[in-house]
Amino acid sequence: MNAAADRKLFLGGRLKRLRRDLALSQTAMAGDLGVSPSYLNHIERNQRPVSAQLLLRLAETYDVDLRNLGQSGGPASEAELAEAFADPLFQGLAVPRHEIVQLAEDQPAAADAILRLYRAFSDRRVRDRAEAEVAGAASPADSPSEWVREYIQSRHNHVPELDALGEALHDALKAEAPSPDESFEALARARLFARHGLTVRTLPAEVMVEWTRRFDPHRGRLLLSDTLGPSSRAFAVASQLALMEHGAELQALTEAANTPDAPTRNLLKTSLTNSLAAAILMPYAAFQRTAEETGYDLARLQARFGVGFEQAAHRLTTLSRPTARGVPFFLMRVDQAGNVSKRYASGAFPFSRFGGACPRWRLHSAFRTPGRVVTQIIETPDGGRWFTLARTVDRQGQDAFTEGQDLAIGLGCELKHAHRLTYARGLDLQRPEVTPIGPACRLCERHPCAERAAPPVGRALTVDDWSKSVSPYPFA
Repeated sequence: MNAAADRKLFLGGRLKRLRRDLALSQTAMAGDLGVSPSYLNHIERNQRPVSAQLLLRLAETYDVDLRNLGQSGGPASEAELAEAFADPLFQGLAVPRHEIVQLAEDQPAAADAILRLYRAFSDRRVRDRAEAEVAGAASPADSPSEWVREYIQSRHNHVPELDALGEALHDALKAEAPSPDESFEALARARLFARHGLTVRTLPAEVMVEWTRRFDPHRGRLLLSDTLGPSSRAFAVASQLALMEHGAELQALTEAANTPDAPTRNLLKTSLTNSLAAAILMPYAAFQRTAEETGYDLARLQARFGVGFEQAAHRLTTLSRPTARGVPFFLMRVDQAGNVSKRYASGAFPFSRFGGACPRWRLHSAFRTPGRVVTQIIETPDGGRWFTLARTVDRQGQDAFTEGQDLAIGLGCELKHAHRLTYARGLDLQRPEVTPIGPACRLCERHPCAERAAPPVGRALTVDDWSKSVSPYPFA
């Protein structure tokens, strides 16, 4: 008998995670799969192996990629736990890797709870430090942006309901077009006026003051600042159209998320509205197909859909439809001071979730060559290799091919997917030139490193009078 066929698979933790992600009880999943609840319970507790027949039923019933069941826990859950346990808070515990792996795989709910507690603790610590520096300054009790970011990431940056609504509305706009060359913005403006009695006006920045977009319901007007370029203006109109046509659906999705407070709820609704606007401008099937045909050439995607670099790059991180998956990208956005304002991923994410990015990653050096795409192959401490590209964009995202310098966008994927990208053509992907990087400096134990900005936690510095290292913080 074939040894591989005779191998027993114990996937209890991963099956439990899948069931939880689908919001199913054991009884409901057992009914869907045609097995008894007690049998499913034994599998989830790793008291029974998963049979090949049950794996096939899982794939057919829930459209599951069987390869995902072979991955440990959720996206980067093991790495996130290791990062959390490296905090000085746990000094002396020395939690071994095999226990972290076991926790991520067998107790996914407990692992998520630990990470949630750590994030709350980390946020509080950052706020305490800020308050100490600014005597008596107040800070918010919670971080709505972090909550929303984690919620979107828990759905793997993919909201299928919004993709379906966006495709339908895009098709409806095209069907109403007087000519095939009519711009999306013109079609959306016409529909806003015809169906909702809204007009769109562009006003000088001096009149708009701090606002780039403002809705005036009393006069039935959408006001846009003249600082917005074509792609940003089209996105603003698409956002208003999304609210007018599918406000009820957006509200229902927001309420279903059970946000902790009103500010977080409002921010989540804005995020979901932006996702729907992106789905209208870049309908899933057409965007994914064009991305594959062009080798994920962002310039061609910008030109084809009339969007900006950041809009197209962000959309690439959402291509997780089971029947038409794209390359699983991650995205990070930073300013020139190194502040991270966006972190999204459709798959694993190789960088620190609780700090900044490694200075050895060319995301930061992109500011030296504004408007140009720079590529790099990096290797993380766990041996993972990633193909990345970075480019600067204007903070307002004014034009499809702007050479802004305010922000830098980093986009990347596992090296095994790089052959699908036009940016990797001509590179030797079998023997690549690799740059070793780490997580945030306080968590990174690579040494020596001339770019190190802070010593690693829990390591004693080896500074003396007789020698000087290339690293400002040498350690044993």
